[in-house]
Amino acid sequence: MSAQRCEDCWNYNYDEEADEYYCRMDLDEDEYYRAFARKDSRCRYFLQADDYYLPRHQ
Repeated sequence: MSAQRCEDCWNYNYDEEADEYYCRMDLDEDEYYRAFARKDSRCRYFLQADDYYLPRHQ
């Protein structure tokens, strides 16, 4: 399996006011550490974003 990248995640959003990207999941410090501290761990909040997600489910 390929590694998960935040840029490919449905929860990775752009904030125009702050001019930056962020994860929209509301994580506390412990969850954030578990999700992003280790390189080999997989984010359990990762959702593959693609242009065909919604049309497939209609």
